[in-house]
This record gives sequence, structure tokens and C-alpha cells, in this order.
Amino acid sequence: MDYYAISKDELGRDAKIPLLKLGQAGEVFYEAAVDMVETIEAHNAERRTTVFICPVGPIGQYPIFARLVNERKLSLKNVWFINMDEYLDDKMQYIDIAHRLSFRGFMSRNVYKRIDPDLVMPESQRIFPDPRHPEMIGLTIAKLGGVDACYGGIGITGHIAFNEPENVPADEFASRPTRVLPISPETRTINAVGDLGGAVEAMPRWCVTVGMKDILEARKIRLYCFRDWHRSVVRRALYGDTSALFPVSLLQGHKDARITITDNVAEPAW
Repeated sequence: MDYYAISKDELGRDAKIPLLKLGQAGEVFYEAAVDMVETIEAHNAERRTTVFICPVGPIGQYPIFARLVNERKLSLKNVWFINMDEYLDDKMQYIDIAHRLSFRGFMSRNVYKRIDPDLVMPESQRIFPDPRHPEMIGLTIAKLGGVDACYGGIGITGHIAFNEPENVPADEFASRPTRVLPISPETRTINAVGDLGGAVEAMPRWCVTVGMKDILEARKIRLYCFRDWHRSVVRRALYGDTSALFPVSLLQGHKDARITITDNVAEPAW
């Protein structure tokens, strides 16, 4: 675990995943938004479909993305957003879209409604994994010809989307499809701190999540980290062993993955 003490200046050297170090969180969010916009612009110029796997966390990129889309008159009519995940109730159904934690509600209020109606993609191209039909994500991706980019963050357990660690061989975990899962106590706790003032008992216990297979098959993967506790998570991702016990480590074998961090995350974990 010596990698937890790697200095700010040394961080990224000989890393197993490329690293981009920026300054404040706003720079990281801007980097994400510009990557999304420029990818769409390039595909539109070639009259190609754009398919993204998108998170609700981080979220700071979305106001910038919406503003750039509107300012540049960038059509999203040939763009598909596949959201990573959503919380479920104990009956394995979506939490209500009006619930403060609902990712579907967030995307509607803070992304789609902020984009000019003449530019935004139709509702049929705003996809969430369905707990009743999780196989539809893989079928949709196959129909569209694959995912151009997966954007996201890294969870406290090393998870991407809600793909929590499993004690199985890495290649088996890498093949996991979209599915319904319990959320780990660690993830529920850290999310409660960020979203519910620490009310762990009020956090949903279940989720539906895009699988590691869908994520790892994306043509590029861009992850963004800006919280103080990301210091350790990022270092383990960059220098730890490839293992299903720390899911983000599976990106070490991806041909076009990158982690972008803020200045505070670059500080040693201890």
C-alpha cells in the first residue's frame, strides 16, 4: 500500500491508467463537458450517431454541457444518453422520479430541460437501465454499434456505476451485464453523507446498474475525481492490482481510459 503515500508531483508517473491533473473542481467539470461536446461535434460532422454512458455523479459538468450545447447550437438529435444506474426501492422498482435521489429526475430537471427543445434529443434516446428488463441495455448498445464514451466517477469501494466489488476472477467480473444489485454499506454511507446529511437509514438499498461489460467495451472511458477521499481511491486505481475486489482497476487494460483529478486529490492519502 505504499502507493497511498505517493507525492503530488510523482502521482501519475508509471501509472497503469493515464492521469490528467488539473486545478479546482470547475476545471475538471469543464474538461468533462468539453470532451462530451467535442465528441458530439466530430460525430455530427461525419453524420455519425453518438452514444454515451453518463453518470449522475459527478454532475458538475452538466450545467456547462447544457450551456455549450445551447451557445453552439449543437444538435443532439443523433445522440443517445444511456445513464449508468438508478436507485430502486425494496420492491426492486424505480424510486419515484420526484424523489430527491432519483437520477431520472435529476437528468430531466438539470440536463434535458436546460437544453433548447430544438436541440435536445428525443425522450426515446434518453435511456435508463430497467430493473424489469436489464438485458435491454446490452441489446440497445449492440443495435447502436457500441458506446463511444463512458463518463463517470469512482466510488469509495472502487466501483464504477454501482458495480460493487466481488470476490471472483477479474475476467468473470468484467463480463457482468446490466443487472439489479444490493448497494454496499460503504457506498450507502458515503452517499448518505453527500446527499442526505448522513441519514444512512434513508438511503435506498438496491439499484439497477449498467454492467462492467458495457463500460469496458466503450471506445473511451473518462473518469473524474474531485473529493478528498478520492486521494486513496485514485492511487489504488493507478497502482494497485487488477482485481474484481476494486472494480475500477479493470480499466488498467483498457486501450483509451483516463482519470482526471483536482489538485486536492493529487495530495497524498497519508
